[in-house]
Amino acid sequence: MKQLKSMMLLLIASLAFTATKAQDSKTDTFKVWGNCGMCKKTIEKAAKTEGVEKAEWNRETKVFTLVYNPAVMSNEKIQKAISAAGYDTEKFIGDDKAYEKLPGCCHYERKKKQENN
Repeated sequence: MKQLKSMMLLLIASLAFTATKAQDSKTDTFKVWGNCGMCKKTIEKAAKTEGVEKAEWNRETKVFTLVYNPAVMSNEKIQKAISAAGYDTEKFIGDDKAYEKLPGCCHYERKKKQENN
């Protein structure tokens, strides 16, 4: 009987911890431009930083799915990291030098830079 009670307490504690962790997470989606499987690897690697639980880019739709802890990381910081790797996101234009270093198959039609008046 003691063993059963111990197992029940452990199960309840595990469920409570999982529920708390899930409540801390936030899911966002945004567009990231790219072309191929190499793009996918680079984009996802750039996004996988502290506080990021899931970083997944869909090559066909260009939609990036991000699951993260907003207390540790922000959507904006992730988009900046992806743009620093050379890829345009909805909010940021990819770094030109990083873009030029990408393999030829990764060169995509880029967003136009907005000019300051």
